[in-house]
Amino acid sequence: MAEQAPAPTSMEYTGTQQAPNGEMHASLEEVWYLKEISFKPTTDGPPRRYKVITQNYNGPCSFIAICNILILRELIRILPYERTSVSYDYLSRLVAEYLLSACPDVDISAALSVMPATRKGMDLNPLFTGSTLFRPAGSGGELKLFEQAGIKLVHGWLVDPSSAEHGVLSRTEDYDSSVNLLVEADHVTKGQLVVADDSAGPSAGPSRKDSAYTLTPEEQRKVEDALIIRQFIENSPSQLTYYGLFTLASELQSGALVALFRNSHLSVLYKSRGEDGALYTLVTDQVFLHETSVVWERLEDIDGGWSTFVDSDFVRSSPAGGDYAGHTAESALAALEQQTGALTLAESADEALARQLQAEEDERSRELYARQAQEQEKERAERARAHAAGQRAIDAAVRPKKKSDCIIM
Repeated sequence: MAEQAPAPTSMEYTGTQQAPNGEMHASLEEVWYLKEISFKPTTDGPPRRYKVITQNYNGPCSFIAICNILILRELIRILPYERTSVSYDYLSRLVAEYLLSACPDVDISAALSVMPATRKGMDLNPLFTGSTLFRPAGSGGELKLFEQAGIKLVHGWLVDPSSAEHGVLSRTEDYDSSVNLLVEADHVTKGQLVVADDSAGPSAGPSRKDSAYTLTPEEQRKVEDALIIRQFIENSPSQLTYYGLFTLASELQSGALVALFRNSHLSVLYKSRGEDGALYTLVTDQVFLHETSVVWERLEDIDGGWSTFVDSDFVRSSPAGGDYAGHTAESALAALEQQTGALTLAESADEALARQLQAEEDERSRELYARQAQEQEKERAERARAHAAGQRAIDAAVRPKKKSDCIIM
């Protein structure tokens, strides 16, 4: 069936608020290109065209993941559809409008206050015992942002209940507490726990024979637990375990769009419909902006060695090639970061022009949507006045007569 761009719905937000002039000048790192993809939002419906946000070097993966999930769910929409890039200021207003309208009776101040921090990353503290368990940091605004946006936050950094590490990690529970225990144990051993020699292996540290005479039983237990924790963390550098991968595959419902925390990075995770039920992450790295056949990356193992790119139909893709052929999404982004360490004067001038054009495009969009908002507000006011007049007429018709109006025979 023919693909089509989604039409706005009553719960879809396109950004209507006018921004101060000072917010129009976004920096280079806060202007992102848009990529058109095809996606089926429902099982029976036709595929539709969407503009998703790509991530440039040092881009805010957390905020981009949130926006892309809302876009694919058709809860927000970037307009006009023909635009090729978008700024953080535009997107932040779009998401704020959606939160205000979707949660009218809920205090969303914590979620709104943490949005600017998503430009540099989010402080997320996963628990090793559950794929949806995170411990709040600070005011907890990070978790509130996902909760009030209706986005499930998941991770696969889970410890196998049948493993030797489970007993220790079920006591420390989360990453921050586990790291704190490592620091305490290193202090107890006077810096002997954390060693620079990788060849020493996970068993490195003070031996039982050497430490038994200097450590109390409690300190000895702390050191032993710290060694187990360190081994677990070193064996899962991608912050994903096979037990966690299998847990995600079994727990997520078919067609689910969630935010995946992995490698200190947030990405859009999708579980495909049908018997396959495979896991895919949305490829948003800017190096694949013009690779129309690269849309998703299949999540098949914990280190990306078996990962493959697929197109919008989840068929293995055949990229056109170029400097990043053969890269995974993460390694391609790393290669781009190495090549963009410094800009020449000419390149800086080009980027300044790009920022100016982006600001002008944003301003035109805001003026268009402001006019539309005024017209809609005028129509709502007229309907409200008509409804009020009708209600007054109904009240007058059904109002009971006063006792003084009655005639006693």
